[in-house]
Amino acid sequence: MSSASSSVRRVAATVLAAGAIVSAAALPAAAHDGDRHHQQRPRVEISRVQADSPGREDRSNRSLNGEWVEIRNTTRNPVNLRGWTLRDSDGNRYRFDNVRIGGRDTIRIHSGHGRDTRTDLFQDRRDYVWDNHSDTATLRDDRGRTVDTKTWGRRR
Repeated sequence: MSSASSSVRRVAATVLAAGAIVSAAALPAAAHDGDRHHQQRPRVEISRVQADSPGREDRSNRSLNGEWVEIRNTTRNPVNLRGWTLRDSDGNRYRFDNVRIGGRDTIRIHSGHGRDTRTDLFQDRRDYVWDNHSDTATLRDDRGRTVDTKTWGRRR
């Protein structure tokens, strides 16, 4: 019996050791996955897009300003957007000046002309930027890294 109980103890020890090794390997992987998921959420994101200006599209300033992209700061701290860009699929680009977006605040970037405020910025364009049926808005930081994208419809 001592040989049998010795074998049982060896098998149990082997199983416990294997379980410890698997657990030790899984914990860092799980922690890393959580960090990666956390890092995927941008601090600043494209929260909404109004690509199809309400009413008749007659290229009036009112109609142009009816299309906009809303940017939201998801953190509690302000973020300076100086040097950041917002682009469409055709390469139209808006470059942010010295714009600070407060913690948990949103700003709208309108296509037409207007006076910039804390909540509304204007691209000062005379034509529409966003395709009503399909387009992609891409927000990049001052180093050119993609921060967020928002796509609608299907590109041909």
